[in-house]
Amino acid sequence: MAAMSRKLAIIHTTPVTVEPLKRLAMDTIDGCEVINFVDDSILPQLSENGGNIDAIEERWVQYARFAEQAGASCILSACSSVGELVERARAHVGVPVLRIDEAMAETAVAVGTRIGVAATVRTTLEPTMRLLRSKAAALGREVKLEPLLADEAYRLLMAGDKEGHDRVLAAALAVLRDKTDVVVLAQASMARVVDTLPEHLRPHFLSSPELGMQQVNRVMKGSR
Repeated sequence: MAAMSRKLAIIHTTPVTVEPLKRLAMDTIDGCEVINFVDDSILPQLSENGGNIDAIEERWVQYARFAEQAGASCILSACSSVGELVERARAHVGVPVLRIDEAMAETAVAVGTRIGVAATVRTTLEPTMRLLRSKAAALGREVKLEPLLADEAYRLLMAGDKEGHDRVLAAALAVLRDKTDVVVLAQASMARVVDTLPEHLRPHFLSSPELGMQQVNRVMKGSR
């Protein structure tokens, strides 16, 4: 009997997430092969149109189709700004399509009612908060969300100043830490900052990559 495919396709909106997520996938999923689709024109377009994902839906769904044609057994959206396109894409492909932040949101609403939502890209805040509210409603829980936008951190990251990004974002996270039960990092590119924080503070923060990749692993095992 031929071995089932362990090929994961990841759709990115920035090259920043390509290598970290590839390494994480290969560390998390036995025998995983990763293929990447990167479109760095999406976030600028969403920034200009107020976050209207309808404008890029056809393009994003086409990437999902390409991924299936390339032999992917699972497709992962690496960008929370377009996470709501995942549900729409599922109608167009025959393999599981997941959003990287879903498992993080489920964990956050299970452990806290005062949830901080930190983002460095404005178009990510509202989709992440809608996801959190949806997951809370599914559990019959009420949550209070505390959003915080650290857009200067993203500008520094895009300029190649990773240390500056981490410094600005860590300062912003400290503000949320003091008034919440848990803080979610709305973008996969933010996860690196958690490792720079004092060890005793790290459990207060949830990032999407590891939780999301664990979910991918479960789904891929179940589809074998």
